[in-house]
Amino acid sequence: VQLQASGGGLVQAGGSLRLSCAASGRIFRINVMGWYRQAPGKQRELVGSITPSGGSTYVDSVKGRFTIARDNAKNTVYLQMDCLRPEDAAIYFCVMNVVPLTFIPQEYWGQGTQVTVSS
Repeated sequence: VQLQASGGGLVQAGGSLRLSCAASGRIFRINVMGWYRQAPGKQRELVGSITPSGGSTYVDSVKGRFTIARDNAKNTVYLQMDCLRPEDAAIYFCVMNVVPLTFIPQEYWGQGTQVTVSS
């Protein structure tokens, strides 16, 4: 199983970006999907997560600005980021709890995508 993230880049404060992360491989089911971020000198933090039925949670700092969504048919998770702030700049990582065809759940991480926000 591999996760491929895309969509990062440079944006001005107040702008928007949409991140995508697609899983591929011998997948039976994907449980929770989520996004983490890590800024230089800071610990990695959970930005948001989404259950298979669509229930989502967010860290307080992004509530009302970020939206996480998933397409179960495409094994893909999205992160719509609006009203971006300089403090949102970080490397963003997708993570999925995947049940492969071995039926042994495992956590998989994407390679990270850089988000830069200019003030």
